[in-house]
Amino acid sequence: MAKETLKYTNGEITVVWKPKLCMHSTNCWKGLGEVFNPKARPWVNMEGSNSEMIIEQVSKCPSGALSIEIAGAEATPLDPTQTETTAIHVTPNGPLLISGSFLIKLPDGQEEKREKVALCRCGGSGNKPFCDGSHKRNGFQG
Repeated sequence: MAKETLKYTNGEITVVWKPKLCMHSTNCWKGLGEVFNPKARPWVNMEGSNSEMIIEQVSKCPSGALSIEIAGAEATPLDPTQTETTAIHVTPNGPLLISGSFLIKLPDGQEEKREKVALCRCGGSGNKPFCDGSHKRNGFQG
């Protein structure tokens, strides 16, 4: 079973990967293959590029499975009551991509503050309500 969270650091920044949230969009390795290589172990090579490029690429992760921690910086908690607009993008034959500042309330009562998430529309995800890329394998149309 995959770990909940994996971290990769270069001392300046840390890439945080939450495998259960990954929808396998391939944005990371297609955009910065010298850092993100799904065939290598570990699959994140923090020496492959500079911190600025890594931060820029991680910000393009549509599911929020990848995030950045900056050494010495305090985490800023999300405030789901702030006035920032939350956007929902219905992808062709894929998940709902939600971005903004929001709170997800899961059936078990757990709450997660998030800025990005990919929610399954195909019904085939093994990690519902989150997308795991199953729509690519099951031929989902919608």
